[in-house]
Amino acid sequence: MAKLKTVSVSTSMTEGYTISADIRGHKVTIDQPENARGTDLGPTPLEQFLFTMAGCVSTIARTAAMQQKIDLRGMQVSASGDLNPAGLLGKPSDDRVGFTEIRIEASIDADLTDAQKAEFLDQVCQRCPLHDNVKLASTVVHELVDQR
Repeated sequence: MAKLKTVSVSTSMTEGYTISADIRGHKVTIDQPENARGTDLGPTPLEQFLFTMAGCVSTIARTAAMQQKIDLRGMQVSASGDLNPAGLLGKPSDDRVGFTEIRIEASIDADLTDAQKAEFLDQVCQRCPLHDNVKLASTVVHELVDQR
């Protein structure tokens, strides 16, 4: 088995729904819209999650294109997902809390046929860690730690 790399992020929430993090010197904020009692200082966690999925696909595409010597002039990736918000609001629901489906759509600007672009996108998605984490079940553990 290969040596594993641990990636960590710590967040802070004080008042309201604004959650912030300093990730390697980058200030990141998520929040809720004002109509959901937030201050709209950033995207919601669900929007950020979808942005991260699309961004990861794009990043892996850039790496794969360089490795395969493909002149990838640009790429637009959209991610969308469907969920029933009842569960996250604490209301009874037979649906799961998370997305029931996530759709990744990509437009690739490269000198490839449509079939080659589709194959390239398949390869990219197979290499994308976030795509993998959503497609296949990952173990998620949680624990309460002492506040210091």
